[in-house]
Amino acid sequence: MKLLAAPLASMVAALLLAALPLVTSSNYVIGIGLSALIFTVAAAALNLIYGYTGLLSFAQLGFWGIGGYATALTVVTFGGNFWWGLLWAALVNAVLAIVVGYPTLRTNRHAFVIVTLTFALLVTLIARDWVSLTRGPLGIPNLPAPEAFGHRFAGTAQFYWVAWAFSVAMLGFLYALCSSRIGRTLVAIKQNEPLVRAQGIAPVPYKLAAFAISAAITGAAGGVYCFHLGIIDPLFLDFYYMQTFLIIVIIGGAGSFWGVVVAGVVMSALPELLRFSEDLRMVIYGAILVVAMFVMPSGVAGWLRERQLLRMREHVR
Repeated sequence: MKLLAAPLASMVAALLLAALPLVTSSNYVIGIGLSALIFTVAAAALNLIYGYTGLLSFAQLGFWGIGGYATALTVVTFGGNFWWGLLWAALVNAVLAIVVGYPTLRTNRHAFVIVTLTFALLVTLIARDWVSLTRGPLGIPNLPAPEAFGHRFAGTAQFYWVAWAFSVAMLGFLYALCSSRIGRTLVAIKQNEPLVRAQGIAPVPYKLAAFAISAAITGAAGGVYCFHLGIIDPLFLDFYYMQTFLIIVIIGGAGSFWGVVVAGVVMSALPELLRFSEDLRMVIYGAILVVAMFVMPSGVAGWLRERQLLRMREHVR
């Protein structure tokens, strides 16, 4: 029964989130919910490569931006539609992740961090300076609303359904992957790679696959989010997004799927809830993060796990 509790709770939560546009007509509230969904997907993708595989990837910011630009350019420049744009965003990022990751993953974890950070900075420069493709600082405005089955998802409330369906599909896929044998192998690689090699398992293909899947999902999430904004420009590659994804993973607990999902919803809404004090909003937000890390250094999931172990030890005594 305990094994079914988390999936059942997640299904109930997903249905409640689906009803948000029916509960309120406020575009502001719906927009916060939409951002929380997309940020949670991007954070869960980062959790796959960082929390499960143990590789801190700053390239997620680059994949996020490339996904946004690939989707927008597919629609505006190349005459495709939104759905093809998402597919191209995922494919392009997966290929780039393999190209970048194949040589880098054969070095060490420190080199991987440096290379992925350099990649993110390079993507930012390209977005700003390749004016003939990206239109530089002017960006690509007035992105059209996507259409499906003869229905146009115009407006925040309508587009929310697109973001919700995308988020449920991606989180469902990531949950199935992380709870499978592949997910357990990734955790083993993170904890003791030499032992995994001794068992006859080559770690590099697993790490490369995790990196490519993470890149594809992050890119598609960026594509959905830029159409929510209705514009994409170099500010879409602001480090704020990478910071948000990383905070969600750390607070939720790296390597915990459900911890990151819950933290994604909470941490996405928290800055907006603190708007009652506009001047001190980010100060309070920063203080909450610092306190959380002191109280729960291994994240919410780690703290709950430690409490459970403590209760078990007391019960044995």
